[in-house]
Amino acid sequence: MTTGPTSPDPDSLLAEQLLRLTRRLHRIHKRHLEQSGIGLTPAQSRLLRTVVHYDAPPRMADLAQRLEVVPRAVTTLVDGLEASGCVRRVPDPANRRVIRIELTDTGRAALDKLRAARRGAAEEILAPLATEQREVFGGLLSALLDSPGGTEQC
Repeated sequence: MTTGPTSPDPDSLLAEQLLRLTRRLHRIHKRHLEQSGIGLTPAQSRLLRTVVHYDAPPRMADLAQRLEVVPRAVTTLVDGLEASGCVRRVPDPANRRVIRIELTDTGRAALDKLRAARRGAAEEILAPLATEQREVFGGLLSALLDSPGGTEQC
């Protein structure tokens, strides 16, 4: 006697839908980034968005911790952002051995374009939802992100 394929449990189906939506959002966001002409990778744009959240220029170690990556990854990203003129390395006034990452005017302009690209991507992906559905979806996402383990920034 053979049995038919078992249907996936609702949580597995939901997890798969979330993963598919995340991949779709990344593709759409990447396309909007490319259309903006900024010339930054998604990882560089994430680092740039992170730098702006600090009151004072952050240390590379601060960025690595906040982005949950190894310090070497931040060095590579900062190298690219520095080459494009978006950030500059500055010595810490209290400890000249420590390097901080400072946003430049070019970086601020790039952030404006990044925000526009993110808005465009969000509008595109949320277009099928009515206003009320967007509010419910936002509330559900907030509940997931505010739960333990959902603390990632940017």
